Amino acid sequence: MLIPVDITFPKMARVEQHIETPRVDDVPGAIRAELARLGVASRVRAGMRVAITAGSRGINGIPTILVTVVSELRRMGAEPFLVPCMGSHGGATAEGQLAVLHSLGITEQTVGCAIYSSMNTVQIGLTGEGIPVLVDQIAAEADGIVVVNRIKAHTEYTGAVESGWMKMLTIGLGKHQGALMAHRNAVQLTYPVAIVSVAREIIRNAKLLFGLGVLENAYDQTAEVVAAWPQDFEETERVVLQRAKELMPRLPFAKLDILIVDELGKEISGAGMDPNVIGRRMVFGEAEPISPVITRIVLRDLTDKTNGAGIGLGLADFVTQRLVDKLDHRPTYINSLTAMAPEKARIPMTGQTDREVIEWAFLTAGAVPPPRAKVVRIKNTLHPECFYASEGLLPEIQANEKLRIVGEWLPMSFDDGGMLLPFNRLICSKHRSSRVCSISVFTAGCVCPRARLTLCFARKWTRRAVASN
Repeated sequence: MLIPVDITFPKMARVEQHIETPRVDDVPGAIRAELARLGVASRVRAGMRVAITAGSRGINGIPTILVTVVSELRRMGAEPFLVPCMGSHGGATAEGQLAVLHSLGITEQTVGCAIYSSMNTVQIGLTGEGIPVLVDQIAAEADGIVVVNRIKAHTEYTGAVESGWMKMLTIGLGKHQGALMAHRNAVQLTYPVAIVSVAREIIRNAKLLFGLGVLENAYDQTAEVVAAWPQDFEETERVVLQRAKELMPRLPFAKLDILIVDELGKEISGAGMDPNVIGRRMVFGEAEPISPVITRIVLRDLTDKTNGAGIGLGLADFVTQRLVDKLDHRPTYINSLTAMAPEKARIPMTGQTDREVIEWAFLTAGAVPPPRAKVVRIKNTLHPECFYASEGLLPEIQANEKLRIVGEWLPMSFDDGGMLLPFNRLICSKHRSSRVCSISVFTAGCVCPRARLTLCFARKWTRRAVASN
């Protein structure tokens, strides 16, 4: 122990945000209807080879979305194929980017077409600011390009358009070299200027066919799909982005003493942890988010799907040795250097156990008695709609009609090895097909509205739920 501390950890309870959000129940049907509305078939020629962009973000149901676009283009007589479009992700190699798609369930078998992965690019223009405009060579040689992406708030900057078609053109379709060019110029020009300028040049010079945008609600479900012609990308995205921001999940507190994040990953956010959720951006030349204000952030682990890529860990104040041991410096550094964000690859103070880093967070959060501290724990920044909160936040929870406490107030606890009990869920055995029973991640408590459960905890966090009448 570096500094002796004697902390009485606060009591925590599970809290859920109840947000009314739109949802598309039949995503393939909605895509077909949108392509029909736009009149895509009128611009597809028999036998034309069409490249479809496939990104690295964890878009809900992305294999289904892509296979629907593939099948519709094939029905119109085209010969579609996918190209990975993800800048420097996957270690900036063709094999690595193909592996990223596979980790998302995107394979030639699942989408029903070929996937051609290459890091080769061709220059198709030069912006007025002097930025070389690069695009994937295989896509450039196709007869048409379809741009598929989620439209949402960007993690690095605020602008009229942020993460959507324009970014996919500049950063994704530009591959590693195109992304590097855009990011380097953004240091002086700002991201909104650099990304939009390159995207406009691609729209003018590339053989773009149409774009398909996906909006997600606060629960990562598809809320809307929208298609547009290339010349309408910027204006359509501008309008859709405002709707996307209204649907975006956030923590319902303006100020916290401590935020505990269970996992960081590239499939969670391009920044590893979404700055819009944690209130920290750390991008040169860009303003920090106004809210929330969080004194200390504890980061416990990396996701399996991030494959050691840990960009964003520098946004935390404390991390565990477990996380550091999983870190793969090469993809982390490649991503960080490409994004002109070396700060985000910095390794924060590292503790041997969860308990140690959480104690450090309480120690440095200021003169706040731990039992009254405002503490939140989330699985990751993609799912802040469900979290654990301390008793210090009870007045704010009670005053917010969108919040509901769904568990007992029980002390935060650790196992004998200092591990915070896992953020987990069990299926209630009595209502397995229809209900999920949530385990308290801090204690042995379990709350299920449809059955009383007894939890048996064995060593190494083995759990068994036994339903009783």
